[in-house]
Amino acid sequence: MSYKDLAHPARGTVPSTKQKMAGTLKSFLVSAKQTISGASTPAPSTPGENTPIDKLFPKVNPKVDGDDCDHDCESCHVNYPKGFKIDEDDLLYGYVKGWSTHILVATGKTDWVRDVADEKGSVMEAIGKKADVKPNNGKLMLSASNIPTPNHSSDYSEPTTVLLLPAFVIIENVTPGSVNSLVAEFINKGPTNSTPLGPISIPTSLSDPLPTADQLISRPSPHRALILLCSQKTRDARCGQSAPLLRKELERHLRPLGLYRDLDDERPGGVGIYFISHVGGHKYSANLMIYRRANAFGLDDLERAKEGDAFPAPSKYVVSEAPQEGAAQCMWIARVVPQDCENIVKYTVLQGKLVKPERQLRGGFDRQKGLFSW
Repeated sequence: MSYKDLAHPARGTVPSTKQKMAGTLKSFLVSAKQTISGASTPAPSTPGENTPIDKLFPKVNPKVDGDDCDHDCESCHVNYPKGFKIDEDDLLYGYVKGWSTHILVATGKTDWVRDVADEKGSVMEAIGKKADVKPNNGKLMLSASNIPTPNHSSDYSEPTTVLLLPAFVIIENVTPGSVNSLVAEFINKGPTNSTPLGPISIPTSLSDPLPTADQLISRPSPHRALILLCSQKTRDARCGQSAPLLRKELERHLRPLGLYRDLDDERPGGVGIYFISHVGGHKYSANLMIYRRANAFGLDDLERAKEGDAFPAPSKYVVSEAPQEGAAQCMWIARVVPQDCENIVKYTVLQGKLVKPERQLRGGFDRQKGLFSW
């Protein structure tokens, strides 16, 4: 199954006061409808009922982070195609359904059929429709990705690789026939987005007195952060247009820091950028999700305004030598344009701060604080 949004609130006007009024009215109408119908399922959350937007993630402050945090990139000359429209009216924060775990299936592709669980013979189909063992630790977000397959083949009959989040664990030799073991031994035993941050224990391989070539094997992801971009043009052309343009800009700002990693680059300590299938809300393209390890680059507490040009370089962690805790945070933002990329790298990827939360933040979690948006 693919991830789908909850219903969005009624369209409002841009001023924040009127947006809040629209959100309150939406909540009232949903609650009234629920009462009349006698439904027992809780009504969708609204911003007023969730973790306040200013409590979940810190927002940049020019006094702390320098004047640059208030300015879009001036050196960016990449633009979306003419006619690329983004919905600017809807409220975003607090209107996505919570998820517990997230799995990215390596396909080597950047586009898929409308619902990736309908990709015949794929691991996505096996997880979404055919597995006898189901996730028992909450909602699983299922994404196809452009992560290369082991043999650089798009043939679903060959074993592939999956990346499990928030565990930050790579599992190899996955086939449709091994999905029950994948769910039972890795997904169901891994941390969720609400698991307190701490050391995790996931088997490096499943116990087997006679190991075989198709045995499931796991290892930590070498990256300190991941940037996920929806690229599925079969759902919306804007996703297919925006993803490669944003990757180009993100790469431009990550390379000088020594942090960019291409699809086959597994040097430790960098940032992986992957294209994934539909996550919902394509009218808010581009959607971008950032998973970060705790204090991913040793810069979370530093103040750029004080450091000036002496601001230290990102720390080069060796993942195999660090405690395996998985992702501490996920920040899901939308309405991202190429001019946002410089500050997304400088402040969000490197320091865990948001630049435009009121306009862009859809949701996310912080396992260190024990907070999430739903």
